[in-house]
Amino acid sequence: MVYIVGAGPGDPELITLKGQKILQAADVVIYAGSLVNPELLKFCRPEIESYNSAQMTLDEVIHVMEKAESAGKTTVRLHTGDPAIYGAIQEQIDALKERGIDFEIIPGVSSFLAAAAALKQEYTLPGISQTIIITRQGGRTPVPERESLKNLARHQSTMCIFLSVNLIDKVVEDLIAGGFEKNSPIAVVYRASQPGEKIIRGTLEEISEKVKADEIAATAMIVVGHCLDAEKYEKSKLYSPTFSHGFRKAKI
Repeated sequence: MVYIVGAGPGDPELITLKGQKILQAADVVIYAGSLVNPELLKFCRPEIESYNSAQMTLDEVIHVMEKAESAGKTTVRLHTGDPAIYGAIQEQIDALKERGIDFEIIPGVSSFLAAAAALKQEYTLPGISQTIIITRQGGRTPVPERESLKNLARHQSTMCIFLSVNLIDKVVEDLIAGGFEKNSPIAVVYRASQPGEKIIRGTLEEISEKVKADEIAATAMIVVGHCLDAEKYEKSKLYSPTFSHGFRKAKI
């Protein structure tokens, strides 16, 4: 069996209990070495076979899985955050299906959620935004024009922008072109949940300078939206004494 496991945003304690148990039982671990916190590998048994996929091609990764499967071993493919978001797992899934190799996916805590925790922020404030857009700036991996930051910014939703802090100037340019005002709030969370975590807050017109001053060029989440500066928002009806639902009658 191959397990594709979300390792969480970096803090070893933020891997799920199920993910940790499978990691502890694994015979082979293929981990995304450029991003996975090496502390997570301490959950593994001393005799584990480990491979850093940052130095491997897709064919090499699949070959290790095939070899382990033929030997009756349990393999963990360890990805950061949740593997469904920018994890490049679909091509691995398809390759496993083609070879008749059984697999299971264990979800993980995504970095956009760890960033919200670091910011002490709810992304979906009633009356401000009820939508979260998860996206990235186009670069070496292109983004369809319909999903460009400029087009998505028109919604004025909360936006969590992955893999783009090295393109912060272009990010700001596109967000403003899409309709965000220059004084709109933005935050950059570097290494959320990990040692060295850093939060940079500002407006669109000043954030580039701040990010460059701190020399942040990778492993950071960009969050933009008016949830970040909302002093007034609608209180949730869920806990309102005037609101009835299936578990509670209105008290007023």
